[in-house]
Amino acid sequence: MNLRLTIPALSEPALRRLAQEVAFALRPGDTLALEGDLGAGKTTFARALIRALSGSDEIEIPSPTFTLVQSYETTRFEVAHFDLYRLTDPDELKELGLDHALKRGIAVIEWPERAEVALANERLTLRLEETENPDTRDVTLLATGAFEARLQRLKDIRAFLHHAGFGGPAWRVCYLQGDASPRRYARLSKRGAPNVILMDSPRQPDGPPVRDGKPYSQIAHLAEDVRPFVAIAHNLKRGGFSVPDILAHDMAQGLLVIEDFGDKVFGAEVSKGGNQASLWQRGTDTLVALRASPLSSAMPLPDGSSYHLPQLDAHALHIESELLVDWYWPARYGTPCPAPQRAEFNALWAPVFERVLKIPKGWLLRDYHSPNLIALDDRKSPRDVGIIDFQDAMAGPAAYDLVSLLQDARLDVAASLEAKLLAHYISRVKATEPDFNEAEFRFVYAALGAQRNTKIAGIFARLAKRDGKWQYLAHLPRIWGYLARNLAHDELASLRAWYDHHLPVEARARALTI
Repeated sequence: MNLRLTIPALSEPALRRLAQEVAFALRPGDTLALEGDLGAGKTTFARALIRALSGSDEIEIPSPTFTLVQSYETTRFEVAHFDLYRLTDPDELKELGLDHALKRGIAVIEWPERAEVALANERLTLRLEETENPDTRDVTLLATGAFEARLQRLKDIRAFLHHAGFGGPAWRVCYLQGDASPRRYARLSKRGAPNVILMDSPRQPDGPPVRDGKPYSQIAHLAEDVRPFVAIAHNLKRGGFSVPDILAHDMAQGLLVIEDFGDKVFGAEVSKGGNQASLWQRGTDTLVALRASPLSSAMPLPDGSSYHLPQLDAHALHIESELLVDWYWPARYGTPCPAPQRAEFNALWAPVFERVLKIPKGWLLRDYHSPNLIALDDRKSPRDVGIIDFQDAMAGPAAYDLVSLLQDARLDVAASLEAKLLAHYISRVKATEPDFNEAEFRFVYAALGAQRNTKIAGIFARLAKRDGKWQYLAHLPRIWGYLARNLAHDELASLRAWYDHHLPVEARARALTI
């Protein structure tokens, strides 16, 4: 059964807004078919779509009537714009490079009926029809196959934004590059109004049971909907930290409109020549303040229910660490990790985790690193750091967030800067906590750093193998460098020996078999 959405009497600005919404929904490998008579507005829609994908209204987009196909590189993927009006044989479509285009990005096809037999059955079709008013068009979207669920999501988002007051054509929708999660983000902008962010985070299915009848997400305490984000945001804001205001929400649908902190993301600022040491010290000082912020046992939600923060436990630590043997090992050696090596790996980690979990628990935000931290220069510490990713937070050792910051997976943090800021953190904590045990904290810092980087090596291999996100492999040398720093701790010598024997330096340097 095909899903249909009909939108009557769209003006040209409203048609451009629809193109931005469709652009937000597209993924590599998609086919978008544009139907309609001559002059119906197919090329107008295609231009608006390509400009939305490129993030620029200045890009020149000629009609491909004579060339039959025009290609564009965008920040997300390549777009091949086909015009098949002059096509004489459907087989010519292969010669024009449709298959190649779908491997590299998406295909936007005007006059798809000229090559119907050559097109995939699963596609999104958009038909434009003239109305009695020459300035408007009736638009029908028809989804087939896997597109049906995505068209339904587009309908839900349109209804949510309209109800929240962000649905008019004056509001521009611009996709924002997100993280490695299934969540998606868009910036909504309108002249004379503050920008806001749309968070599209549908509830994630639990997945198959992997251990003790539970799926991975439950064992690792990962957020499965937006309830944790809403509850934790309210709690952190009340504690004096800069997290986004939630301006509109539909928790059942997993849709939020939140405050936009702007573009001064830590990682981007460093790439533009910003002072990394200054930014990272701000991040460190915010963690010192967070250490003193009390945890709430029950965090209220707008619907009257409460969210209970999970506690870090050995099950979560183990299953995360095993991502290395589940994904990285097969990608390195081409075969699954043998049972004896896996058993030895887990046995070596078990006493480390037992010791780590004895340390007093506080806030553990879990993803406290450069892509999720934004410089807010007009605010005083600790509010001068905007925190945007915390839905997977737990109660656990504070050292986890510090090592996430000082051993950033996506950009280099020099060992000298790490050592300086680790000492800075310890000095500030000692000033307010007389019973603070520096030696034990340094052990937990190294242990959790080793665990986190072990997990990340597995995640990056999984992202490449399972999801086709090859770009994450470029970070692996940095991850191994951090891991070596952590395993240098004297009390992690047995673990270090396992890594050195089974994943020696020369093996780490070779390309993975993906």
